[in-house]
Parts: sequence; C-alpha cells; structure tokens
Amino acid sequence: MEKKTVLTGDRPTGKLHIGHYVGSLHNRVKMQNKDSYNMYVMIADLQALTDNARDTEKVRNSVLQVALDYLAIGLDPEKTTIFIQSQIPALSELNTLYLNLVSVSRLERNPTVKSEIQQKNFNRSIPAGFLTYPVSQAADITAFKATLIPVGDDQKPMIEQTREIVKSVNSLYGNILVEPEGVFPPEGQGRIPGLDGNAKMSKSLGNTIYLSDDEDTLRKKIMSIYTDPDHVHVESPGKIEGNIVFTYLDIFGEDKEKIKEMKEHYKRGGLGDVTLKNYLFDVLNEVLLPIRTRRELYAKDPEAVYEMLRVGSEKANVRANKTLQEVKSAMGINYFNK
Repeated sequence: MEKKTVLTGDRPTGKLHIGHYVGSLHNRVKMQNKDSYNMYVMIADLQALTDNARDTEKVRNSVLQVALDYLAIGLDPEKTTIFIQSQIPALSELNTLYLNLVSVSRLERNPTVKSEIQQKNFNRSIPAGFLTYPVSQAADITAFKATLIPVGDDQKPMIEQTREIVKSVNSLYGNILVEPEGVFPPEGQGRIPGLDGNAKMSKSLGNTIYLSDDEDTLRKKIMSIYTDPDHVHVESPGKIEGNIVFTYLDIFGEDKEKIKEMKEHYKRGGLGDVTLKNYLFDVLNEVLLPIRTRRELYAKDPEAVYEMLRVGSEKANVRANKTLQEVKSAMGINYFNK
C-alpha cells in the first residue's frame, strides 16, 4: 500500500506547551511510528515573522527550542523529515502564485484569522503577511502533496481554505494538487484551557505549562490553577464544570476510575484543592519527566540539532521544488524548463 503524506508544524515563537502536545504533537508521534506515512514536520519561521518581524531574534532562537521539543516528544529524523520553512524557497513562490486566487474578503472571513486579529489587537493595522498566512499554509501543504494534516481544532478553517485553493488550481490549470484532510484530536481535547481558566492555553497569554518546565516550575504552575472560586472551605461542595484541574485530569489521567471518585468527592465536599492539585502534579510530571529528560540530553549538542534541521530542509526542498515546477508548467510560466 502506498504511504500517505503527512504535513504539520508549529510557529517558532517560544517553547511548546502541553496544549501543543494534546492538540497535535502526540498524534504526530503515533502516526510516525506506524510506518505507513511519509512524515514532514515544519518549523514555520516565515509564518512566525508575520507578527514578529520586529523581533527576528525571538524567532531565530525559538527555532532551536521547537526542534528540541520535537526530538524530546519522540519525533525521529530517521522517520520524519523535520525542516525550516524559510529554507524552502519553493514555498514562498507557491504562496505568491496562490495569492492571486484568493480575495481579501475571503481571508478576512477566515474564523481563525479573525480570532487571532482580535486577540492581538491589530484592529486595521494588520500586517499583510499575517492576513494572508492561510495562503502560505496552503503552499506548505500542497508543496508536499500532503493528504493528512494533524492539527488542533482551531485550524479547521485553514484546512478548508487550503482545499478551496486546491480546487481553484486544479480547475484552472489541470489536476495537479491534492486536497488534504485534517486529522484532529479526540473531541474536547483540541484546545485545552489555560491555567487561568482562559479558553485557550497560549504563550502570548502566559497561561501555559511548557513541555520543558522543571518539577519546581510545574508544581508552582499547578498550584496557581483556576479551580472553583466558591470552594473556599475543604468541606464545602465544589463544582466540576469549568474546574481546570479536572479538565487536565480528564485529558492526562490514566486512572479514570480514581478521577471519577475524586469528582464525586469534590462535589459532595471534603476534598481540598491542594490535594487535588498534588494529584494532578503527579499525573503531569509522569507524562513530562521522560520528555524533559530527553530534551536536556539533546540540548547539550545544539550543533547536532541544527545539522538535523539542515539535512531535513535539503530533503524537503527537493520535494517542494518538484511540485513548484509542476504548477509553473501547468500555468505556462516555466519558460526555460522543458
């Protein structure tokens, strides 16, 4: 059976957190280890520059941090091509070609773009690159003829926009590109809330637990988690709904029976928030300890990590350039190649 091609990635604007792990990272490792996919994972530095162009050092430094997180969670460069977006010129050229097939009004209607514009308080001062980054994502996906895209739920509009662009290209120039499908996390786990109860865990909101957090930092963050503001006394009944500790336990806890018992105990009273948070610490620390340990090992040799990225980028560049030449030939603008 022919392997399906998978493409996914992350913006390098800082270290990755448990929201990334639940939303996509864990799924990538599972797919990689099935040995039935051609896996491409991209560090999307050009996309990061759409709202960080005045802080390029942040993006540059974060490339290494994201690569370390990838290796730490178990992505294997022998099985998965890990590469840097800006090192693949074909992606930018495909993006330019696709921009002519998408209207500004369509980009402005994209729910994810609208939400992020509001979150970043751009108002009408939207960087043009930021407004058009769904088209850049379409270029990334189609360059590798990717059929499966493991992403979080908030990326569904991006997948739909890519499918529209694929249909436009194929309709105008012939059947060149492949329509991708999103691979989403289990229902209810696509976007985990932040420590403060905010609807989204986000680096920019400062409400995250990073995959690289040490035990002391992890414990402090867990002890700060939003629970039930009315649960003042241990003996008082508490609410499960909206209680972030239970939200995290439902996602990461393996002992579902114990978690069920704790919920009942909390609702009737007699279970304190500190006891609850200590249990969550044990659960999360068990998940993060091997990730943290592997990350520290890889961090000792950053040159080897950059070499891995260089090799992966060279491999990705060959594949993406092949698609670019196919698109240019179909459009009739590949003037000197026969």
